[in-house]
Amino acid sequence: MEHAYPADELMPLTCRGRVRGQEPSRGDVDDALGKFSLTLIDSLDTLVVLNKTKEFEDAVRKVLRDVNLDNDVVVSVFETNIRVLGGLLGGHSLAIMLKEKGEYMQWYNDELLQMAKQLGYKLLPAFNTTSGLPYPRINLKFGIRKPEARTGTETDTCTACAGTLILEFAALSRFTGATIFEEYARKALDFLWEKRQRSSNLVGVTINIHTGDWVRKDSGVGAGIDSYYEYLLKAYVLLGDDSFLERFNTHYDAIMRYISQPPLLLDVHIHKPMLNARTWMDALLAFFPGLQVLKGDIRPAIETHEMLYQVIKKHNFLPEAFTTDFRVHWAQHPLRPEFAESTYFLYKATGDPYYLEVGKTLIENLNKYARVPCGFAAMKDVRTGSHEDRMDSFFLAEMFKYLYLLFADKEDVIFDIEDYIFTTEAHLLPLWLSTTNQRISKKNTTSEYTELDDSNFDWTCPNTQILFPNDPLYAQSIREPLKNVVDKSCPRGIIRVREESFRSGAKPPLRARDFMATNPEHLEILKKMGVSLIHLKDGRVQLVQHAIQAASSIDAEDGLRFMQEMIELSSQQQKEQQLPPRAVQIVSHPFFGRVVLTAGPAQFGLDLSKHKETRGFVASSKPYNGCSELTNPEAVMGKIALIQRGQCMFAEKARNIQNAGAIGGIVIDDNEGSSSDTAPLFQMAGDGKDTDDITIPMLFLFSKEGSIILDAIREYEEVEVLLSDKAKDRDPEMENEEPPSSENESQNQSAEQIASSSQEVDLVDQESPEESSLNSHPESLSPADTDNAASISPSEQNSNPTESHETTSLDGECTDLDNQLKEQSETEEDSNPNVSWGKKVQPIDSILADWNEDIEAFEMMEKDEL
Repeated sequence: MEHAYPADELMPLTCRGRVRGQEPSRGDVDDALGKFSLTLIDSLDTLVVLNKTKEFEDAVRKVLRDVNLDNDVVVSVFETNIRVLGGLLGGHSLAIMLKEKGEYMQWYNDELLQMAKQLGYKLLPAFNTTSGLPYPRINLKFGIRKPEARTGTETDTCTACAGTLILEFAALSRFTGATIFEEYARKALDFLWEKRQRSSNLVGVTINIHTGDWVRKDSGVGAGIDSYYEYLLKAYVLLGDDSFLERFNTHYDAIMRYISQPPLLLDVHIHKPMLNARTWMDALLAFFPGLQVLKGDIRPAIETHEMLYQVIKKHNFLPEAFTTDFRVHWAQHPLRPEFAESTYFLYKATGDPYYLEVGKTLIENLNKYARVPCGFAAMKDVRTGSHEDRMDSFFLAEMFKYLYLLFADKEDVIFDIEDYIFTTEAHLLPLWLSTTNQRISKKNTTSEYTELDDSNFDWTCPNTQILFPNDPLYAQSIREPLKNVVDKSCPRGIIRVREESFRSGAKPPLRARDFMATNPEHLEILKKMGVSLIHLKDGRVQLVQHAIQAASSIDAEDGLRFMQEMIELSSQQQKEQQLPPRAVQIVSHPFFGRVVLTAGPAQFGLDLSKHKETRGFVASSKPYNGCSELTNPEAVMGKIALIQRGQCMFAEKARNIQNAGAIGGIVIDDNEGSSSDTAPLFQMAGDGKDTDDITIPMLFLFSKEGSIILDAIREYEEVEVLLSDKAKDRDPEMENEEPPSSENESQNQSAEQIASSSQEVDLVDQESPEESSLNSHPESLSPADTDNAASISPSEQNSNPTESHETTSLDGECTDLDNQLKEQSETEEDSNPNVSWGKKVQPIDSILADWNEDIEAFEMMEKDEL
């Protein structure tokens, strides 16, 4: 309210509000913003839960006075429903509760409900499709399809987007008596149920809203599907309609049969559910243990929750995605509340104080790593501790609510929480709605439900003595076998795994590590496998594979395997040339280490991963571009110099500030508005000469991150920073630390070397289903190329086979093969300071997941013998 209102969200690093259109676009993430004071509406009922009734009353008055729902802005139907419509309905539910108690809200006359009804009517045009599935976006002012609406051309939506409407829409109908909202939401759910894959009873991630065809046929309980399952069960709880429970139970049986691989929850293909669709899990599935508690299936809930908690203990937060051997896949963490939600429900179910300790850890990590002077900042990278200038509305709507309720005694909450159900955004809807305004036909027009052999399905109001034996050690006995599942996990070398798989079958005719482009025998084997070799002008070798040109289907499979191995081998050899991100941490007053900025590394100078951090005060160099001898050496002597990108090579800048006595350098991008939020990581390259003479650390900050330091200098003059490979832990004593000595004595910090990135591999399935497309050097292919190619340089191809084997085969030792980030290595030249050298990169697990999907697609083609 102090720094952002009436904007939709707070930007906690720059201490201002995020207004749609005034900040660089973040893509789909911005679809939640509608210029309707999102965070205030989303956190209305949180205020009541936290017993801030006076603040709640003031907040409601502000919403009624200031919020406009008629803005010319395109918003997500899903996000607007769960955050804004749900927030208004949750606020209304608790407003009428407080009014009945007789102390607060005596003036209230359903004003929030009228706003909710207005918003509900604004969302209804999105349902104008033949299927009844809503368009994913709508213009609040102009609706759908009109030229001025700028939306209505989409063809696909996610399953959760279409299936997470029933609670809010049905509550709106029950509160107001207008049945149209519940009818539309039910129709969408009915259509999704009809389109489930009948043999597996699973649903895909995205669906065509006009034809009902599945667009993405992978299925899990995480992003894209999660709240569809949640709303089936909760719709039964809130509305009392048995059909919703029957549908949920049918899906739940399929989830536990195919997706649940305790303690993991892995995506599968809906047509072939025994085949995993990927080798990583996303953070949104952390809600599922809480849903299992609500369903009454406690054991797998405890197991999955314990696995997730160990990942958090390893990284302080749950990464957006992590692999099956618990390495980081996507390193961001936008302060998601799903794990806290499951922790709360598990504690409610078991009463085990262990979950209070889990909650304590969450709170300590938030205060230690995410809290900044103006709020709580999302984590840009959980490995380095760097921040993103973002605090989503769900942080106050959900995280605060669940953590408070976890520790609250019954008397700490001024109403009975058991009289309400939580929506997916943790908004509270009263259970008495189940008997109010029941005008909707409940007849089941869908096909018959499968008879399921699961005694859990008989429990509508479970007895806790049956579900959770009266033994305080019950949950502990389930957790005990899993207590070291993350730490003891040893990533397995991909090629090593394949070697083991070959032992049961025929030996492959040629391995990628043995291949020599000059060996005629090898070329003949490639030809038999349908692989042709092309020598490019730049000296590289391009491999193209056509399955239909192979001598047999078995040879085609060998060709596929060889191409896959070649890309993996090339990626392994490339990764040594990549560097992980670094961190710039502001440690002086009033920041005290709370602000951590993502910094790009340099391929020269002091390696922060192998040496102590560098700590010192910052000073701007003159000239600011650092391209000539500094005219203010006394200002940068013994300090970390700030220099601007452009007009000369990075190495030249480093030498100039080093000669002036600087102990480090931070290069700030001259491209105004650039940000690590929207751009890939930047690596500073050398100048092509020997750079051993550069002995100080050099880091790169984009314009937005750099401006945070520059603004701090303008406000506080003396600004001290820490340059490191990973943010230093912030202790309470840090605020009382004395400044370092004049020699800027570095502090010790143990740091793990983050594994580097692999090169990008694109997987394409174009003209023929029998052509496989592998391309590790996209720049080598023209747009007309429809073939699949893997390009390697002669130096890569002729690498030592023994070394390759040792690199890719793990024999009992745990090595981190892909804590990988998308990185971009860039250098500057006089003629063009923005020349980019690097390649985008894609983690090897992602490559394999996509590759498995391609193989699955081949197998599913009826006339393909591959």
